[in-house]
Amino acid sequence: MKVVIQRVSDASVTIEKEQVAKISHGLLILLGIVNEDTLEDISWLSKKIVNLRVFGDEKGVMNKSVLDAEGEVIVVSQFTLHALTKKGNRPSYIKAAKPDVAIPVYEAFVKQLELDLGKKIQTGEFGAMMDVSLVNYGPVTIIIDSKNKE
Repeated sequence: MKVVIQRVSDASVTIEKEQVAKISHGLLILLGIVNEDTLEDISWLSKKIVNLRVFGDEKGVMNKSVLDAEGEVIVVSQFTLHALTKKGNRPSYIKAAKPDVAIPVYEAFVKQLELDLGKKIQTGEFGAMMDVSLVNYGPVTIIIDSKNKE
């Protein structure tokens, strides 16, 4: 699993002119899934995200997690995170899991994140054309790949 995590002061997801998710303080997570992703990847990544210290403490130092900061979370599926761009100019998405594999993993990840965070997670809609809006606060953007646990 690969994620792009953005600390936001405002984020929303709109599908066909209907807003389906909105937060004012927290994390917007773009999630890419491959066939090899497992429950271990889900668990490890969820715990990493929930405990990632990217929010400011009383001194403005990034010492608080989304859990500590009582932030909200939106998760959006994004197969393009696994784009291969080495050959030519048209990206290949062959590494991204197809919906029959990706949807159950996506849903399991959201459930695990809800358990670890102790609150409901907002989402986009898997496979839908979405307008994702955000104000990246900082800016803070973190990329994590569960296959590269360094």
